[in-house]
Amino acid sequence: MRVAQKVFVVLIAAVFLWAGISVGSGRAAAGGDQAMGLAPTPPMGWNSYDAYCGDVTEQEVKANADYIAEHMASLGWKYVVIDYYWYFSQTHPTLQQDTRGFNMDEYGRLIPAPNRFPSAAQGQGFKPLADYIHSKGLKFGIHIMRGIPRAAVAKNLPILGTTAHAQDVVDTGNACSWSTAMYGVDVNKPGGQAYYDSIAALYAQWGVDYIKADDMSHAGKPAREDYHAAEIAALHRAIVKSGRPMVLSLSPGPAPVGEAAHLEENANLWRISTDFWDKWKLLKATFPLCRAWAPYIGPNHWPDADMLPLGRIRIRGYEDAERRTRFTPAEQRTHLTLWAIFRSPLMMGGDLPTLDAATLDMLTNPEWLEVDQHSSHNRELFTLGNQVAWAADAPGLRDKYLAIFNLNDWLPSRISVDWSELGLGKKCAVRDIWEKKDLGVVDDSFASWVAPHSAGLYRITPVR
Repeated sequence: MRVAQKVFVVLIAAVFLWAGISVGSGRAAAGGDQAMGLAPTPPMGWNSYDAYCGDVTEQEVKANADYIAEHMASLGWKYVVIDYYWYFSQTHPTLQQDTRGFNMDEYGRLIPAPNRFPSAAQGQGFKPLADYIHSKGLKFGIHIMRGIPRAAVAKNLPILGTTAHAQDVVDTGNACSWSTAMYGVDVNKPGGQAYYDSIAALYAQWGVDYIKADDMSHAGKPAREDYHAAEIAALHRAIVKSGRPMVLSLSPGPAPVGEAAHLEENANLWRISTDFWDKWKLLKATFPLCRAWAPYIGPNHWPDADMLPLGRIRIRGYEDAERRTRFTPAEQRTHLTLWAIFRSPLMMGGDLPTLDAATLDMLTNPEWLEVDQHSSHNRELFTLGNQVAWAADAPGLRDKYLAIFNLNDWLPSRISVDWSELGLGKKCAVRDIWEKKDLGVVDDSFASWVAPHSAGLYRITPVR
């Protein structure tokens, strides 16, 4: 079976090459524009959504930034991202169907709610908070929704730098299917691109380093289109025009694999799944998604398996009560192993100041981070029933990384990988990355018993 799988992979790779698609190339847009060189490795940081939905406050953002700076930044964790609805003064679990306390400027551009972000008062926007986060040696990000505020359309506010108004550029037939905050923008109309230029310019003034743009790459029950190519490209052009380097992340997923070339040309990362939560069913479903997107892993362009719902989550803003992650320790190991061997961006979703020691130890394991940040040629070796194996190359060395997974619900499984499957010789030294210990030299193949829902992650070094 494995031979057949390998033949299939080779044939698929040949088709990609014949079609002119660079497998894992991470191609840059023509002209080497600045927006495409901002994420040479998968971005790492914290995002407020899993813990606070659309209801985070400035104090909470600062507390999480302080924690990253003290405990995680030295290992590459650097982004602090405020997720959605920071422009609403009043929040509650069903806010997406509400527009109370909507904050925007005279040009229809959303601005932070000052009651939740006091430093934003008097027209300061997010600049004071961004300055605080930058003072910690970190980078600042925000979530935005595709399009223009419905409130701006109702008031027919002017578009900055043009004679156009909101009603001249709005696309009311292309609205978000799960939020009533925004309408789409027709970027082919005069002033449509200018609106995107105006918001990117504002974010640049604030000192934003990272934009998570939602309702872009997958619409789900779309009014007209599932993938919003025109507005994705418009936002990308606006970021470049702003002159400030800002990473562009697209949500939600699953992004269509058929749009991989367009995604690579216009974004730095994009979601490959629906919202990922602490459910084994969702984790198991991520494996085929990673397999499909593995050919497109590359510098500055990262398929994104979504956030890490670990630690304390759903504290506020959700209809259900807060909780500690439902992932067992074994499932957490599977979760983090898959994200690393796939080189997914790493955005921690749980509240950091209340993080438990065991989870912090996993997140700050430098050998695990090395796999995520610097491995290459990441690929699935095989899926045999509930056994899955992935491999990757270590940078500049003959060493390989090996990840093995047992997806069985009840039974442990003995998973074996021949050194020849990794392109290695007869003798190899094995290091267990999670256990942080050397296992000695092994002849011909490696086998290990793996508990249900668990995983192993190893560095394999050929011995001459």
